[in-house]
Amino acid sequence: MNEDVLRRLGATLASRRHADPAVSYTAKLFAKGPDAILKKIGEESAELIMAAKDGEADHIVYESADLLYHVMVLLTFCGLSIEDVFRELHRREGVSGIEEKNARTAK
Repeated sequence: MNEDVLRRLGATLASRRHADPAVSYTAKLFAKGPDAILKKIGEESAELIMAAKDGEADHIVYESADLLYHVMVLLTFCGLSIEDVFRELHRREGVSGIEEKNARTAK
């Protein structure tokens, strides 16, 4: 179920990739390009940090959803999908975080 909602969101975002920016917030982000999308990710990240510092669970969940949405907009803009992220997470599953980080820096 959890992965399904992200897949449906991904499909919706892909359908808005070339939609009219006047009628879709997502299409407006796509039309503005990567700088606007990245700015939103930065804003949403900061809002999540502040929510976490406040310790309000509902606010943390709300801001996390906003951040995930905007990350998925970026993925779609870059021709990627949540499936790409799922594959990477599955690849990392069961691997020590220290080992995974060391493998990245050894390249």
